[in-house]
Amino acid sequence: MEKMNNEETMGIVKISDEVVSVIAAIAAEEIKGVVDLQQGVNNISQLLKGKKASGKNVKVTLNEDNAVIDLYLSVEYGIKIPEVVRAVQENVKKTVETMTGLKVEAVNVIVQNIYLPKTEKEEAKEN
Repeated sequence: MEKMNNEETMGIVKISDEVVSVIAAIAAEEIKGVVDLQQGVNNISQLLKGKKASGKNVKVTLNEDNAVIDLYLSVEYGIKIPEVVRAVQENVKKTVETMTGLKVEAVNVIVQNIYLPKTEKEEAKEN
């Protein structure tokens, strides 16, 4: 848990690693080409509805005022993986630093799966 001291505050503010992991997950899913985060969070609506993730899809390590974030995600077939990963890293770093005041040392992205978009025929069969 992170402590932030500020002379203007009335006490200590602590930010748990779970809060940082939710922020990181939402920031990652904002990037076009990211289909979902692996092992527990399938879409952003689960996060917004308050459903708790298993904790395996985003791992946060807090040290003093620094954070290291590991993300496990899936990407859409046909996209340039290095470009999507770079965008995820930048967005997660910027968002976590802005919202928490922590310094993000690293955002490690592990691409675990590729998703093929469904064709119209496949979607019609399901409905």
